[in-house]
Amino acid sequence: MRRYGKHTDEDDIRTRPGRRGSRPRSSIRPKHEDAAEGMVLTVDRGRLTCLVDGRTVMAMKARELGRKAAVVGDRVAIVGDLTGKKDTLARIVRIEERTSVLRRTADDDDPYERVVVANADQLAIVTALADPEPRPRLIDRCLVAAFDGGLEPLLVLTKSDLAPPDKLLELYGDLDIPYVVTSREELENGDAAHRVRAQLEGRITAFVGHSGVGKTTLVNALVPEDRRRLTGHVNAVTGRGRHTTTSALALPLDGEDGWVIDTPGVRSFGLAHIDPSRVIHAFPDLEPGTEGCPRACSHDEPDCALDAWVAEGHADPARLYSLRRLLSTRERTEGD
Repeated sequence: MRRYGKHTDEDDIRTRPGRRGSRPRSSIRPKHEDAAEGMVLTVDRGRLTCLVDGRTVMAMKARELGRKAAVVGDRVAIVGDLTGKKDTLARIVRIEERTSVLRRTADDDDPYERVVVANADQLAIVTALADPEPRPRLIDRCLVAAFDGGLEPLLVLTKSDLAPPDKLLELYGDLDIPYVVTSREELENGDAAHRVRAQLEGRITAFVGHSGVGKTTLVNALVPEDRRRLTGHVNAVTGRGRHTTTSALALPLDGEDGWVIDTPGVRSFGLAHIDPSRVIHAFPDLEPGTEGCPRACSHDEPDCALDAWVAEGHADPARLYSLRRLLSTRERTEGD
């Protein structure tokens, strides 16, 4: 028996939604070719503050993006209300391809990796030379994450008035990593910010470090108050001394010639996601020697071809030692 007439109105037909809700009637989704370009400045409980044409715009992720999440530093396409006025909300409809990613896991046994920052050029690893004592294993882990994610590392050593930097610098000398050494007095009078700024101009730099090393104090000195206003009410970098950052936050350097991304203080840096085959790319003098390595070589086993490569004089043995020390950091605790 025919239940409906020949010319039915869709509004007259009762539907029973499935467990997953209503599905789109077409697989063809809008391309949003007129979407504005933006940069994610910070993320807070599903709300993303983005910079669009010099204005801060509050946005949320479009449903069509599924589980794909935007993080600080992401370049995104945004539609909707882009005025930046209070109580307005735009929509992120596309996340552009990333040039780099800084990732970490909670610990080395955690299979879930978290992208902390996207599209940064440089990773500034801030470490105090004393109070608190430096943690070389944590530095090693940050270096591995930088090499793996496509970021160039920078060592920023603070509190040189309490301890000399020579011993720590010697440990990383063979890696040819640029560094800046500062004292507490230089942090307070601005000299430290001036020297660090020379390493940041024209680049997007993510700052990481253990709580208490002076990272947020340095970021406050690098970004003047008038530039911080660009991020409006989302600015989480306040106060001096004690660490106050609770989420990653991108801040523009004076003159718009670079960006600083402050991240929360870390107690651990899990590397469960690291692939040794990507870390070797940071050692161009050793990489050609891996052609004779067995499949899935860890570069720290008896059959590794790097031993013969170095023995033949193609590279400095100290460089191979540094590579293996970094790769083996997953098997060591950060306090070793």
